[in-house]
Amino acid sequence: MYAAAIVTVILAALLFSYLYIIRPWHLHWGATHLDRIAVLPGDALSPYASAVVTHAVNIDAPAEAVWRWIVQIGQDRCGFYSYSFLENLIGCEMHNTFRIVPEWQQRSIGDTVWFGSPKRFGGRARGIAALVEPMRALVLATPSDWELIRSGKDGLDTTWTFALQRKGNTTRLIARLRHAANVTLWDRIINFVFWEPAHFVMERKMLATIKKLAEANPQVTLNAA
Repeated sequence: MYAAAIVTVILAALLFSYLYIIRPWHLHWGATHLDRIAVLPGDALSPYASAVVTHAVNIDAPAEAVWRWIVQIGQDRCGFYSYSFLENLIGCEMHNTFRIVPEWQQRSIGDTVWFGSPKRFGGRARGIAALVEPMRALVLATPSDWELIRSGKDGLDTTWTFALQRKGNTTRLIARLRHAANVTLWDRIINFVFWEPAHFVMERKMLATIKKLAEANPQVTLNAA
């Protein structure tokens, strides 16, 4: 009886700590209050998001240098600068490339950005470049939402935004994930238990790697193409 009470108190304390300390921290890692409330390019594409995750990092390099790395993302390009061994555990066939590749320096609206190998997941592991503003923003939408957006309707699924804010010769890189508008209770549970922590781990590594790469030699990245 006494042991059960202790276990209950410990579990309650852990749950409280996660809900009110750890989870708010990882949902908004690196982001200030202004980052969180800022209207970013692409927000209007999915106005009814059920949840919003915002991460941010300061990069001691100009926006042009940071953009060179952002525009290259994709399984069929340079990967996502994250933990490829984790991505490959689920069959993504990801291979990170830590150099500027001139032929990967172009993105157009409507381009497919692969999240995993086209040969796996029924070819569904992909996003569509719904907004491309060089040196300012890249916004990815789901294929189903892209059809809605193209027809002038509001998106109802997930969008993933990379926004670059110039601050002199430095850049504020903000990544924002806007979750689908209509989600079931089961979807919320899966997001809470798995997808939110997993997204944090992978995106934090991605942003940290982009920061390292852009700061390492910004002049070289500017002239690589």
